[in-house]
Amino acid sequence: MSGKIYKAKHAQGQSIEGECLSASDGFSARYDLDRLKGVFSRPAHKLFGQSYKDKILVLDAAKGGVASAWMLYEMKSRDLCPSAIIFNAVNPILAQGAAHAGIPMLSGFDCDITQAIASGARLRIDTKNQTVEVLWSS
Repeated sequence: MSGKIYKAKHAQGQSIEGECLSASDGFSARYDLDRLKGVFSRPAHKLFGQSYKDKILVLDAAKGGVASAWMLYEMKSRDLCPSAIIFNAVNPILAQGAAHAGIPMLSGFDCDITQAIASGARLRIDTKNQTVEVLWSS
């Protein structure tokens, strides 16, 4: 739905615009991704085989701990990372990893954000105002 704005409880990083990949699935940089090819590699993941490079990821919950957090930094250092991550729920360790890597992150919405925003939508993330705006969706 174009023009719809969603308010997050938490936001960090720079404001950006971009195309998203959305799935009602979790996210682990350690177990869900092929970080050398830039694709979701766990066969059971709903985004299996899709490239996450320069995409805004819209996912249910962060999984993992310190290793996943450091992997975000490693992915950013090789310019093979998502442009931002939006979660229904995120843990403090992954939020710190995203901050360290300079990857914008938002979380905590009044709705299931994975159901509200479909893959392929173009989004505007305004971290200062803690909002996600759907600019265009198919």
